[in-house]
Amino acid sequence: MRQKQQSVQVLISLLIAGVAIALIIGILGRLVPRNNNTNADNTTPPIQKPVTPTNPRISLGNKILIGANTTPEKEAGVQAFANGDFETAVEKFEASRQIQRNDPETLIYLNNAKIGASDALKVAVVIPIGDNLDTAQEILRGVAQAQDEINSNGGINGLPLQIEIVNDDGKPNLAKSLASDLVKDPNIVAVIGHGSPGASLVAAPVYNSGELVMITPSFGPSKLSEMGDYIFRGSADLSVSSDALADYIVNKANIRTIAICVDSSIQFQDIRDPYEKAITKAGGKVTKTICDFADPLFDPNTIISTATGDGAKGLLLMPIVNKLGPAKELAKANEGRLGLFTHGGLYTYETLNQGRENFRGMILSAFWHPDADPGNPFFQDATELWGGKVNARTASAYDTTQAVIAGLEEGNTREGLKNALSDPNFSASGASGDFEFSDLRYRKEKPLFLKIDRGSSSGTGFDFVLIP
Repeated sequence: MRQKQQSVQVLISLLIAGVAIALIIGILGRLVPRNNNTNADNTTPPIQKPVTPTNPRISLGNKILIGANTTPEKEAGVQAFANGDFETAVEKFEASRQIQRNDPETLIYLNNAKIGASDALKVAVVIPIGDNLDTAQEILRGVAQAQDEINSNGGINGLPLQIEIVNDDGKPNLAKSLASDLVKDPNIVAVIGHGSPGASLVAAPVYNSGELVMITPSFGPSKLSEMGDYIFRGSADLSVSSDALADYIVNKANIRTIAICVDSSIQFQDIRDPYEKAITKAGGKVTKTICDFADPLFDPNTIISTATGDGAKGLLLMPIVNKLGPAKELAKANEGRLGLFTHGGLYTYETLNQGRENFRGMILSAFWHPDADPGNPFFQDATELWGGKVNARTASAYDTTQAVIAGLEEGNTREGLKNALSDPNFSASGASGDFEFSDLRYRKEKPLFLKIDRGSSSGTGFDFVLIP
């Protein structure tokens, strides 16, 4: 009898255990995903979305930052990219390029979509879209061309170059905040930027403390040399261009006395002072004429009269690149009486388009012109890629990206890149010849001199003509 009871108890225990095991298996089946390639309805599972930037000012291809060039195809490409459907993104971005050939944002997104979720070397480019769209796109064209070329040729030691676009609107406070975000992204090995001098100055200390290389693609204030070992300038020091232009004014144009006009709405004293010192060193004299483009009572005719009365034989115009109106009016009032000179920042299409006859004869120093090195393939390649001619800012951005690429070939970490760029023997090939850094981490360059004159290349009726 006892044996029978024991058998029943064993049977009951086994039944309870079986039920418990079944329940556990059922629960686990709900929690653990199926180890196959289909969903319950035997369909292909959704594509895994890549890790894309959530900041609305940062994009790898998942959002449009430059709305001026939007096409339905580009919008569809961005949506596909955000969903991780890179094949469709490539198709749509290519279709958009057929419509907007000169849109650099689309070409960058196209190259990023070709990379997809594969390993890549990630570089951020920070541009001032809201402050100066032309400047932003000119920088992007240089970066995009360099990315397209290196990726088409197998990448950097086998790894493609991925470009992340960042928009700081040229605002220093915003630039500083975005710099902090970029430093925190461990995948970013370098930053090309910022597109405005003020933004560069406040962002540079953030990058340096975060040990992230920053290279300015064009004009960079001399103070950047004091910001640390991770900060480089893709252009020559201001003293190089100021000394060269001063020597030209005094010793070639034979103008011994000149008035300088600046825009006090930004810290332009940092630019005026080197030019004033350079003119004095060259044997010239700067008049005491007060000429401020930001003055609400600015009167071009009064300025010309005052400058002439002060003995000036020339005018050195230093306007903000995207605020050319007062400088144009002053040049118009001048009527050719005083020689006109300006800084290399005005080597832009807008200078020709807005100034036209008023700026005719104005001379500036620059570091690139397509006629200066006719054997260099950059200009022809750029013309074919964008369907039109490019300017010095695009050439400088291209060269800066080439420097990053050459540095990453030597060391593809933040520290490795910094060490490569700091090597006295470092050199990269660019749009204007070899790219080398000085001991103070700015580019070694020899200035050229250009004059605005009649011509047909720009489509405005005026061109920047190289002075032999």
